Amino acid sequence: MRKALVNTRPMSNNADFEAIQEKSIFSYFTKDKDKIHPAELASVINELRDDQAIHAFVEISESDEPRVFPYLDKKLQFTILGHLSNQKVAHILNSLDSDDRMDFFNRLTLAKRGRFLSLLNAETKKSTQDLLGYPEDSVARLINTDFVALSSEMTVNEVFDQLRKEQRDSEVINTLYIEDESGKLVDDMPLRRLVLNSPDKKLSEIMDNNYIALNMNDTRETAIIKFKEYDRVTMPVVNDHNEILGIITVDDILDIIEEEETEDAMKFGGVEDLDFPYVDTPFFSLIQKRAGWLIVLFIGEMLTATAMGFFEEEIAAAVVLALFIPLVISSGGNSGSQAATLIIRAMALKELSVKDWWYVMKREILSGLTLGVILGTIGFMRITFWHLMHWYDYGDHWLLIAFTIFFSLIGIVLWGTLSGSMIPILLKKFNLDPATSSAPFVATMVDVTGLIIYFSIAATILRGTLL
Repeated sequence: MRKALVNTRPMSNNADFEAIQEKSIFSYFTKDKDKIHPAELASVINELRDDQAIHAFVEISESDEPRVFPYLDKKLQFTILGHLSNQKVAHILNSLDSDDRMDFFNRLTLAKRGRFLSLLNAETKKSTQDLLGYPEDSVARLINTDFVALSSEMTVNEVFDQLRKEQRDSEVINTLYIEDESGKLVDDMPLRRLVLNSPDKKLSEIMDNNYIALNMNDTRETAIIKFKEYDRVTMPVVNDHNEILGIITVDDILDIIEEEETEDAMKFGGVEDLDFPYVDTPFFSLIQKRAGWLIVLFIGEMLTATAMGFFEEEIAAAVVLALFIPLVISSGGNSGSQAATLIIRAMALKELSVKDWWYVMKREILSGLTLGVILGTIGFMRITFWHLMHWYDYGDHWLLIAFTIFFSLIGIVLWGTLSGSMIPILLKKFNLDPATSSAPFVATMVDVTGLIIYFSIAATILRGTLL
């Protein structure tokens, strides 16, 4: 799977800019093409307007089109294909590496998928349909079927002869996969081991019968973990009978990591994952992605007004309490967001699991109390200093007000920290994405409950004086 290096295409109508872009792209076509990496060429096309990009892509030789296509911006890929003949589209799709072709089909709706499948040759169509039948999150959707599988009875010299005759130049030949008589995977062997051994030696003599493989039904998360754990560049993917069906390369894993981190960041910010880069996302689609969470959070914040209405008498009797509502509430939301961020990241890195909930709770109780005391002390000193310096008159009961803020901050920060740390674990327990416990969600929940804590403490400390 290839990633576009540049995701923006200027939409300027400035004639000078267009002339520069036109000159820039055509200058690439006049270079020695063997020295131009497809990603470099694609990055130039990505910077053009759609009409220029289509014209530029058509100028590429037919043999280079499948090499450049995977690096193009995802939205631009569909735009270009929509302006090409079916014969041209068929050539590009059939010539793609299998993992790049799967990446393209994974992003299609069912209606569009049928149209493009019809353009594939029989063999490619069957293999693509087979892979599309696996769950969307499985590694089967990522495999590259261009790999080297060899018999353990072959000699080193026979292997090199076969590679010269049948295998095209590719990074996937850095690792060779050895099968037994029944076609089951028994070893993966780096190409360098063959170079260091005698040409007449059989592979069975230099094998170590040790390999790491993924199953077709394994999740992408499992693939990420194994690649990190074993420090691999490629890894074979087998079926339940241990027959190798394809490989996954590290560039695909890096793409997955980027996609997952982007998705988690979006969720944690209270935004649905975008289908295209921000600059390419239609305006109303962007609104749709953002409106859902904002409506939920707005309704949640309505409970804040309800809570304040419940303590209307206390606010009326001691108006000074209203001055500190933003102070104490924001502290709870901030501490909750901090805790949620730490726990979600720790769970993503497999540093924590659901079974560690008690350890996390004990640690966050101590953290919440400590942070609450720190902020409470600052709040207490602020009231005391302002009153004694005559910068603001808090009345005869200023000391009680200072203690109210002190204990309220301890309680609210403690509650925010506990909420932020436990909600992701609770979501994980029910097989939900912990990133859903976004910072806005935690902050909204703590706002409502924080008001109850604040006015309950105020009612206890100030009863008989201001209340």
